[in-house]
Amino acid sequence: MRSWRTVDLVGLLALAVLLALPAVAPSWLVGDLAMYLSYALLAVALAFAWGHCGLLSLGHGVFFGIGAYAMGTLTLGMLPGLETVRSTWLGLVFAVVASGATAWTIGWFTFAGRGLHGAFFGIVTLALAVVFERLAINWDWLGGLNGLMNVPPITLGLNGDGAELWEPVPLFYLMLGVLAATVAGLTAYQRSDGGLALAALRENELRARALGYDTGALKRRAFALSGAVAGLAGALFVVQFGFASPALIGFSLSAEALIWVALGGRGELVSAAIGVIALRLLDSQLSSSLEAWWPLVVGLIFMVVVVLLPRGIVGEAVYRIARRRGR
Repeated sequence: MRSWRTVDLVGLLALAVLLALPAVAPSWLVGDLAMYLSYALLAVALAFAWGHCGLLSLGHGVFFGIGAYAMGTLTLGMLPGLETVRSTWLGLVFAVVASGATAWTIGWFTFAGRGLHGAFFGIVTLALAVVFERLAINWDWLGGLNGLMNVPPITLGLNGDGAELWEPVPLFYLMLGVLAATVAGLTAYQRSDGGLALAALRENELRARALGYDTGALKRRAFALSGAVAGLAGALFVVQFGFASPALIGFSLSAEALIWVALGGRGELVSAAIGVIALRLLDSQLSSSLEAWWPLVVGLIFMVVVVLLPRGIVGEAVYRIARRRGR
């Protein structure tokens, strides 16, 4: 019987801790954690694209923002011809499809032929983040600089009716379930034949092409899947926050997500998720005491980790535990 991988055990331990947390944590902290779990979902999407597929996206917040705006426009009845459709569930589907389709379209342009690689692809995604943010600011239909206000919370009915889900504890468990299911699904895909092909492409794209793989199609599908997960994260964020702003679709959030994944560890999805939750908790606890110095502290930590711990803090810990288990 195949033994459990170390990263699987770490993930199960983290899941057990989070499952027990609402029993001892105050309700305000549980509410904050529910929102942090949507950020963790974004970090997982970026870790899949960057760590597993080798696609460094400097503008992954674009898909998070598209998901948030898609959910907001549908549940607020703003879509032309669909003003009466305000279902949370259709909003989630719309957010995932819109973000995934946008990512696939970007991939179709950037990965055609030999395609863009490494920093060149990252620069294009960075430029797109700036473009999309300016578009959201200048588009009155999306609320312009003010964004979309009063986005409804999750409603359990089929068309925006029924009970609303806004209590911290059930919302936390819903978010935790979505995150756990997403990590499990993406991890299973990474270990499948298709996932191994993506890993081979990351290591040596020329060799993968020589072996007969359509590397452009592989990268498009992987980037679209990552964008769809980021869109789901944005949709689940906006129903908690109640407000979609251009900042959600611009470079600022994309840069934060990059830092989260680098600090947690891009090599494993679990490492990225744990890293963002830990960093957001530290941010909420220390930003008020350190005030303007807190971003500087985060920047210094980021530089130290990138130089000394390329696997990330959590990723390095998982690696060391795995080595001990191997011995």
